[in-house]
Amino acid sequence: MTDHILIERRGAVQIIRMNRPEKKNALTRAMYAKMSAALSEGDADPAVRVHVFLGVPGAFSSGNDLADFLVIATGGEGGNEVWDFLMALAKAEKPMVSGVDGIAVGIGTTLNLHCDLTFATPRTLFRTPFVDLGLVPEAGSSLLAPQILGRQGAFALLGLGEGFSAERAKAAGLIYDVVAEDALEGAVLAAAAEIAAKPPQALKIARDLMREPREELVARIKLESEHFRERLKSDEARAALTAFMTRKKG
Repeated sequence: MTDHILIERRGAVQIIRMNRPEKKNALTRAMYAKMSAALSEGDADPAVRVHVFLGVPGAFSSGNDLADFLVIATGGEGGNEVWDFLMALAKAEKPMVSGVDGIAVGIGTTLNLHCDLTFATPRTLFRTPFVDLGLVPEAGSSLLAPQILGRQGAFALLGLGEGFSAERAKAAGLIYDVVAEDALEGAVLAAAAEIAAKPPQALKIARDLMREPREELVARIKLESEHFRERLKSDEARAALTAFMTRKKG
């Protein structure tokens, strides 16, 4: 349902809010498609100067809806909406700010690697169980995480699937600040409004200078996606995904 993604404008700030609380903001293909469109349309609109990502109380995102993955793993096709969104993140021309509360799994973690500022609450846990599901990192995280966390920190996050608390994530440079749950949205929107008030061309040049060359990031996302698609159809991933879904139903 497209109402699982709510798009709102507050002045020059575009808010992209994941709104599927009953599934802890597990992302469906339709949700990815709507977020991609919002980023593209916001980038093309001079009235928008900042993109903001928010979730619901207790859940930024529990990651991809695994039912979608299981369809591909058991012989189905599809999933282009996911890769389109990852490319939209990598190519976004305007600053991105995120506010994370509670669950941040898979893309719920790796999305923030693309953000210019991320705020999280003390109860937030960042986790990427890709390998546990027989899969590989995505969203350019195999390139970005080692740069931010160092190789061993990145391996702990992406290889071991170790959870990072908000405080650990801040100390590692994964996020900007930790704020109280009831202060999260206010802090995020205040930061976004401050960014939106900056001279836009100077800010764009400064942001581009600070970020990884897009060509390298785009190439890494493409390489990851090739491995990811292959892994989805592997016996290893099919068994891991089926076991996870069975435990979930039980």
